[in-house]
Amino acid sequence: MEDFTLNNGASRITSAACRRNSAHMLPVTDWLSDLPENIAEDDLVEVQFKNTRKGYYRNDEHLPLKKGDMVAVDAAPGHDIGEVTLTGLLVKKQMKKYRIDLSRYEIHTIYRLATEQDLTRAAEAHAKEQDTMIKARALAKSLGLEMKVGDVEYQGDGAKAIFYYIADGRVDFRQLIKVYAETFRVRIEMKQIGARQEAGRIGGTGPCGRELCCSTWMTNFHSVGTGAARLQNISPNPQKLAGQCAKLKCCLNYEMDMYEEAAAKIPSRDIVLHTLDADWHFFSSDPLMEKVTYSSDPHIPANLQTISIEQANRIIEMNNAGQKPDSLGGQSTSAEVAEVGYLSGVGQDDLNRFDNRMSGKKGKRKDPKDKQPRQREQQRRDRQQRLRPRNEQDSRRGDNTANNNDNQINAEKSNE
Repeated sequence: MEDFTLNNGASRITSAACRRNSAHMLPVTDWLSDLPENIAEDDLVEVQFKNTRKGYYRNDEHLPLKKGDMVAVDAAPGHDIGEVTLTGLLVKKQMKKYRIDLSRYEIHTIYRLATEQDLTRAAEAHAKEQDTMIKARALAKSLGLEMKVGDVEYQGDGAKAIFYYIADGRVDFRQLIKVYAETFRVRIEMKQIGARQEAGRIGGTGPCGRELCCSTWMTNFHSVGTGAARLQNISPNPQKLAGQCAKLKCCLNYEMDMYEEAAAKIPSRDIVLHTLDADWHFFSSDPLMEKVTYSSDPHIPANLQTISIEQANRIIEMNNAGQKPDSLGGQSTSAEVAEVGYLSGVGQDDLNRFDNRMSGKKGKRKDPKDKQPRQREQQRRDRQQRLRPRNEQDSRRGDNTANNNDNQINAEKSNE
């Protein structure tokens, strides 16, 4: 990748600044890289460890660090091995984003650039994480604790292990820590995480085709309710609304502000529009298209008319002034088309698109009563086929009898 020169010619943005390290989550683009102004007075550095765990350290030794360097940092006790993900002025902005108070946050130091021995020792420690997690789950189950160990992370020197667990309520793991310490012979630290945090640590691809937001850029998780789906006219199907964490998708909140702003312009559902031909009741609305659909019956969709929000407000003003227009002047809409599905820029984000395709392939179940006429017709044909040989035999017998009678008559005549 080529370097990009700024318009002012002062410096350039190198390809290393925009590099995405696929080995870690929550990547950061250092867009101030290689700028002369990008000099931090306190030499703060952002270092990332396994998955989404990050820490901020001070470069007291003034090492020439850049993004992607492996460093050994103070872990108190021992040391840990991590990768530099951000340097310069953006570090303080990141700390402000994560709501880290410098007056209360204990900032450790960076010892040195990681040596080959440090990397080898860290790799040996990380190789034990999978087996440790399996054993930790079995030990927690044997103690009857209502918890699940989701992940285990060893410190770079192997002297400490962090156990990430998921639990619905409070868990008394004092006995569990003693068992873990005796079994694994390391310093134990327990951290409780939620279902969304676990999905972010595991990673994956969402139904949109992109990497999970919780493993790429999201750090703060807000509550998501089903009201967000109703406001956006999304089908309330739990299988489609739930993400890989079995919780409602975080992306349901992304466009909530825009939908709430658009929904504020829609007339109240309780307002009835009076015209000379009928009284019209609120039926449905499309906030983004600024359309409202009214029905002539308050309980069922009848004579649906779709008009703009501006037209609806104009009729409301006329009704308040004691006037009635001749009609709504809207577009006739059938009940099936009333609930308009909003298409995104992709054009294929309809939640029911798979159901619609499959519905045409699956044939409707036929009523068993429809088979009775066919069965009767088949029975009548079978009966005719069974009776046909008998009729042929009877006809043959009749012909033979008639021939015999004719022969007898002819013989009698000849004798006379």
